Amino acid sequence: MSYLKETDPEIYDAILKETDRQSTKLELIASENFVSEAVLEAMGGVMTNKYAEGYPGKRYYGGCEYVDIAEDLARDRLKQLFDCEHANVQPHSGSQANMAAYFTMLKPGDKVMGLDLACGGHLTHGHPINFSGFLFDFTGYVVDKETEQVDYDELLKQAKEVRPKLIVSGASAYPRALNFEKIRAICDEVGAYMMVDIAHIAGLVAAELHPSPIPYADFVTSTTHKTLRGPRGGIVMCKEKYAADLDRMVMPGIQGGPLMHVIAAKAVAFKEALTDEFKVYQKRIVDNAHAMANALMEKGHKLVSDGTDTHLMLISFIDVPKVTGKKVEKALDKAGITANKNTVPFDPEKPFVTSGVRLGTPAVTTRGMDPDEMRTIADFIDRAIANRRKDEVLEGIAGEVADLCKKFPLYAERQG
Repeated sequence: MSYLKETDPEIYDAILKETDRQSTKLELIASENFVSEAVLEAMGGVMTNKYAEGYPGKRYYGGCEYVDIAEDLARDRLKQLFDCEHANVQPHSGSQANMAAYFTMLKPGDKVMGLDLACGGHLTHGHPINFSGFLFDFTGYVVDKETEQVDYDELLKQAKEVRPKLIVSGASAYPRALNFEKIRAICDEVGAYMMVDIAHIAGLVAAELHPSPIPYADFVTSTTHKTLRGPRGGIVMCKEKYAADLDRMVMPGIQGGPLMHVIAAKAVAFKEALTDEFKVYQKRIVDNAHAMANALMEKGHKLVSDGTDTHLMLISFIDVPKVTGKKVEKALDKAGITANKNTVPFDPEKPFVTSGVRLGTPAVTTRGMDPDEMRTIADFIDRAIANRRKDEVLEGIAGEVADLCKKFPLYAERQG
C-alpha cells in the first residue's frame, strides 16, 4: 500500500475508507463475501501483467508457461470440487458465464424459459432490458402465489405450452432449495436443454448442503464470489460432449484475453473450498440464516416463503403500508447495516423501489459470527425498521453495530 499512497493518495484514501466500511458495518448483502488474504494476494499479483489468449498449452502468445499452471490448477480443482466433466474458468463474470452457455446452445430468437426477476430470477435469465431478453425469446415462470415457491407441475404445464429450447433454473433471490431432478424431467418431457445458474448457492452445493445440479444439467454456471468466497468472476461447467463448443464460445466467441490474476485467485479459492473447514463454514452459513430468519419471523416480519433453506432470506413489506424496500435499505444503512432492496413475488412496486429487502449470512459468517449474533442482528434490523424516520435512533443502533463488529475484526492489518 505504500506505493499506492505515494502514487495516488486519492485512491489510497478511498481504499482505506472502504476497508473501514467493511470492517465497521454489518455486510448482509447476500451476494457479497470477504475473501481470504491468500485470494487477495493472488489477485494483486504479477499475473495481471500477462496476456494469455487461448487455453493452457494452446495460447496465442508466448511466455504463458506459468499462467498455464495457474489455469490448469483452477480447472482441475473446480472439476474436483463439483465432480463435473468439464470446466471453463475464464469468464470475467457470472453474466458472461451465462452468455457463453446460452451462445453454445442457442441461436438468437430461440425460445427459453427462466424464473421471473420479481420471483427471484436474475437479469440474465431473460429480463427484457438485458442481452438475454433482447437476443432470445424468453418466457418467465413464476412461483406459486400461496407458497412463494416453484410449482413444478405448473412449470411442466407452462413448458409444454411454450416448448422452449432451454430452461434456466437458479436464482438471485430465491430462498428455497431447487429440485433439479424434477427440472431435468421437465426438460426431457419437452426436449429442452437444462441450464442451472448456481451463482448464489455454489458454496452450499460444494459442501453438499444443497442438491447438486451437476448430474442433471447440460450446463452449470456460477460466479466465484458469494458463498464460494472467491474473487469476483465466472465459471461454466458442462458435460464433456459440449466442452469444445463451450471453450470456443468463451474464447474467441465472447472474450479475448483472460484475467490471469483473477484465475490464479480462483484456483486459491477452489483449494480453500476443498477443505473440511470450508464444509463446516458453509454449514454455519445455513445455520446462521435459519437463526436470523426465525428471529425476524418471531418479531412479526413476513419472509418470502416463510423462511429459507439457503444463505438468504427476503423480508416482504407488501402488506405493510408506506414501507418499501428502498426506505428500509436507507434506514438500515444509517444503522450500520448494509443490505439491498429487492423485488418480492408479485411486487407492485418498481425495481428501484421494491417491496422487499434481501438479507444474507455469508459475510457475517466469514467474520466468525454465530446464531447468537444473528439474533442480535435481527433485533438491530427490527428496531431500524420501526425507527426508520428517527435518525438519532438509527445512529444509536449504528454504534451498537460498530461495537459488535469490533469483536469480529476483519482485515485488521489493512486498517489505516
